[in-house]
Amino acid sequence: MQNILRLLKNIVPELVDVLEKRYNILRTIYYYQPIGRRILANKLNLSERIVRTEVNFLKAQNLIQISTPGMSVTTQGEKVVEELKDFIHEIKGLADVEQKLREILGLRKVIVVPGDIEADPSIIKELGKAAANYAREIIKSRDVVAITGGSTIKEVVENFPRVSNVHDVLVVPARGGMGKKVETQASTLAAELAYKLNGSYKMLHVPDNLSGNALDTLLKEREIKEIIDSIHKSNVLIYGIGIAEEMAEKRGLTEAEKQEIRDLKAVGEAFGCYFNKEGEVVFISNSIGITYDVAKKIGTHIAVAGGKNKVEAILATENTNEYGVLVTDEGAATNIIKYFESNE
Repeated sequence: MQNILRLLKNIVPELVDVLEKRYNILRTIYYYQPIGRRILANKLNLSERIVRTEVNFLKAQNLIQISTPGMSVTTQGEKVVEELKDFIHEIKGLADVEQKLREILGLRKVIVVPGDIEADPSIIKELGKAAANYAREIIKSRDVVAITGGSTIKEVVENFPRVSNVHDVLVVPARGGMGKKVETQASTLAAELAYKLNGSYKMLHVPDNLSGNALDTLLKEREIKEIIDSIHKSNVLIYGIGIAEEMAEKRGLTEAEKQEIRDLKAVGEAFGCYFNKEGEVVFISNSIGITYDVAKKIGTHIAVAGGKNKVEAILATENTNEYGVLVTDEGAATNIIKYFESNE
């Protein structure tokens, strides 16, 4: 298969370009259907003329249908999207990228989805689906799954299929609440994931970044202590990765704390811990939930993050994480390899 793909790329490279372009158009329609032609062109950064030509082709092949609300993918088109995914992965040589990245970071496994989330925001859905498929394979009966909040992890939960082959799974929020969006809070996502797993859940109705006194008071509450005990028993941790300064803003840290994070040269954040370029935890935000020491004892970490702007953050949080499984996009993966090779 690889030999055939190499021949295709060498002899008819334009064929690969056309294939990838049509796949991206079809996939974007699938995720945003019904969608108009102008909006589709804007999302893909293509001219309306090019989109019109390709849309006419896809319609002639019965892969999409056009109605008053906009374009949508047919059943046949959905099958093509799924079947082309693996082919695009192969033709772009992403299996080699995954292996190289796994060796560079010292991780258990790396999963790379085609595309760049910064150029095509719909890639976040591909990240979510890839992470959900992996998590579904490794979660077992009686597991305790800890999950953080955020828009990326929301995509993981939304793409998680209903399963019936596991039982007695407990899902817990890894941290307290962050931000004002209820739909991306860790407790909300824990409840939704528990439903998909036909399991149970516990909620942590506590804001992130508490004062020391408030934290001490809450930790004396029996209900809070029981939830913390469950979190400490987690054997699967699913979390996103953020850029340190951006996450400090989202978590509502004080100006003094933000300045401390800058002074300590933190570049990445995961589950409330801020990491410098050397992968050292230099700051931890006050919150009830998982701690760095507890996280180190959890057998499987599934980190989900994409985009070229997160290269340093991913390197900082995931380097030499022997329990780590990284789900990222092509944009981040190839730039991590370049970054490593230029700084080796």
